[in-house]
This record gives sequence, structure tokens and C-alpha cells, in this order.
Amino acid sequence: VTDVAVLVVAADDGFMPQTEEALKFAQKHASAVVCAINKVDAKGANIDRVKQQMQQRNITPEDWGGETITNAVSALKGTGMNELIESILLQAEVLDLKANPKCPAQGVIVESQMETGRGPTATVIIQKGTLKPGDSFVCGETWCKVRALMDDQGQRLQSAPPGTPALVLGWDAVRAPGTKFRTVKNDREARELAEEAAQAARKLSENIAGKPAAPGRPGMSDLDRLMAALEKDKEKILRVLLKADVNGTLEALQGCLEDIKSNKVRLEIVGGSVGPITQSDVQLAEAAKSIIVGFDTKLENGVQPMLKRTGVRIITHDIIYELITLVKEAMAELLDPELRENKLGAAEVRAVFPLGKDHKVAGCMVTEGLIKRAAKARLLRKGQVIHQGPVETLRRFKDDASEVKAGFECGIKLGGYDEYLPGDVIEAVEILSVRPAL
Repeated sequence: VTDVAVLVVAADDGFMPQTEEALKFAQKHASAVVCAINKVDAKGANIDRVKQQMQQRNITPEDWGGETITNAVSALKGTGMNELIESILLQAEVLDLKANPKCPAQGVIVESQMETGRGPTATVIIQKGTLKPGDSFVCGETWCKVRALMDDQGQRLQSAPPGTPALVLGWDAVRAPGTKFRTVKNDREARELAEEAAQAARKLSENIAGKPAAPGRPGMSDLDRLMAALEKDKEKILRVLLKADVNGTLEALQGCLEDIKSNKVRLEIVGGSVGPITQSDVQLAEAAKSIIVGFDTKLENGVQPMLKRTGVRIITHDIIYELITLVKEAMAELLDPELRENKLGAAEVRAVFPLGKDHKVAGCMVTEGLIKRAAKARLLRKGQVIHQGPVETLRRFKDDASEVKAGFECGIKLGGYDEYLPGDVIEAVEILSVRPAL
């Protein structure tokens, strides 16, 4: 869609990782790049440093002998903005960007969404011809009779010539961004063409679904196939149903989630749509055993009690990075916790005393940390583990104690053991459950 891209670089920061990414997109998809060096009024602004960085990236500014038109601007104060607009128009003139305004309108969807009170709407760019209210056009499996055209200020447009962005009302369904459309004679023809495209898509999906699925790699034995199936059953999978405010965000969210790499948990996207979270979404999530991940969306009436009844979990946020972090945490929750041993303390056996007729207790000095009653413990003799068991009895003099700290004497009896010797070491440990990382 883009003919001229404007690369915005902050004069005080220079090229940042996101600037590098934007430059790659611009060079790949746009015919020409104009550079706007912003924040020239900011403290620490250094225009020459930015131009040097541009030269290193093979987009040398014009005043440095290159071909990239560069303007120093301030978005805050409006400095240099008129010159930037003139530079964009100059590039358009050099590229000889022209279109016929009198032919049937053609264009592409830039963004689409479901709006309350308006139904499906889409922002389009007109590439050829002129679009007017009342026109009918077909767009893949959907069609539209233009009910109204709106500009970026929400004002109605009487027509949209080439190069004009417009919000179009009158769609029969939400269509994905990037889809091209073309006007036809009337709404009946548009509806027929859309139905034909939908039928062709259904037939294609049926053909693909009808092919026998390969149960395994060629040459695999039945035992290998069985083991592969069992291994797949053990696999940890987080299934997610995506909801977003607009289609462009939905695509971005899906791309970000697909980029999450983990050998321990697999992320599976079961579907996605735009608009508020509905009861149908909850039913689908329940059937698919998935959670619902929503970006900048609200719940419809009746959804909250349905969530409690079905147990479907919802994760929502209006900051995409925070949402991705929450999804990663949900993936990590599927993993079995890792058990980690933490040493509480140690005590040295100084003497052995009888306890009743058949048992003995170790008179100890706690040398480090603390000893807790009922804690897991092990008895070490000359560095070798002789016995492991819980701290069954812990006393300070004749009184029971819940714990004894370093520097104090105590009596210890381990469960299932009585053969203590002076010089033995009793170590008390606790087992911590730690959430593993992806």
C-alpha cells in the first residue's frame, strides 16, 4: 500500500532497536524513504550523529551526498513540519505517483473492526477510481454496499478519490487487513461473487481436511507410532482463543504469541476474532479447553457468571507487552513444579541420652542456621549419610521447642533411628516448590 515511508528518528536517542525494525519494513515495502529527525528542540539533540548513523545504514542524507531526503522537525512545537510535507510531495512527484480517478474504485483494507451501533467497519485506502456512498464492492468472501464514508475526523465524505483513507460502513462481515476490494455494478453482483469465493474456500478446506493424515514418519513401525502418540499426549499445551479491539491488533498479538519459543510448553492458537468477549467465545473456549486472551476488549453482559460456571480463564490487558508476559506465566503454570532442597541448619551430636526403655535422644549443639521440629533431616557420620527421617522430637532442656537457633543446645530424636554417636552431624532441610522457567 505504501509508496513513501517516513522514518522518524529521535535526535536525542538516535537509532534504537525499534528504529532499525521500522527501517527494514520501510526499505522492504516502500518505494522511497523520507527521514524525519524529530525532537530537535530536546536537550542532548545531535542531528549530525543521526545523519552519521544513517550513512552507516546506507541511507545517506541528501546534504551528505546521498539520496535520502532528511528533515529536522519538532512534533511538539511544529518546527519543520511544513518542510517535511513538501519533501513527501516532492518524492511523490519524482516517483510519478498517479492514478485514474474515473475508473471503478479499487483499494485495500488497512484496518477492520466490529463497532457497537455500526456493525462491521473498515478503514480503506483507495488506490484507483473514486468510491462513493451507495457503491457496492466485493472483498474476498465478504461484500459491502457503502452506507457511509467517514474521514479521520469522523466527518462524512461525499467521495474518496485515489490516495484517500476512509472509514467504510455497510459491510456484511469483518474482513482481514491487507485484503483488496473492487467495486461492481450492484449489491446483488457483489453478494453473488462473495458467495462464490466463500464456496471455493470451503471446498478447498474440505479437500485439505479430506486427505488422510500421515500417522507418522514413513517407515515408522507400529510401536514407534504408539510411542510417538503417547509422547504427544504427555506434551504440555496451552490453548488460547484470541480477542482484540481491531483486526490489526489481532494479527500483531497472534504474531507476538507465535514468537514465544519453549521446549517445555507448546502454545496453540485455536481461533481469534475482533470485538467484545461474548458468551459464544466462552462456549468455544470451554469446548476447546482453552483460555481467552483479550487485548483492549470488554466483556458482554452475561459473560461473567458464565465464566464462573464453566471455569474458563480470561487474561486481558491494554498493553501488549504486559499481556504477553501474562500468557508466558500461564504457560509456566502448566509445568510441574521443580523441587529444590534448602538447608535450614546443622547440629553436632555432643552426647547421647536414653529416652524411656528402648529409645535414645541426641544431645546436640546447633552450629548453623536453625533446626525445626518435623523438618526433614539426615544424619551424617564422617561425611556419609547414615539415616534420613523427620525431626520427631526437639527439646530445649525438658520443654518441647518448635525450633532452635545456632548457638543453643537441644535434644533431637529422628524418626526411626536411635544409634547416635558423638561427632555425628544432623542437617535439617526443607523442600521448596519452585515454578520452572519456560
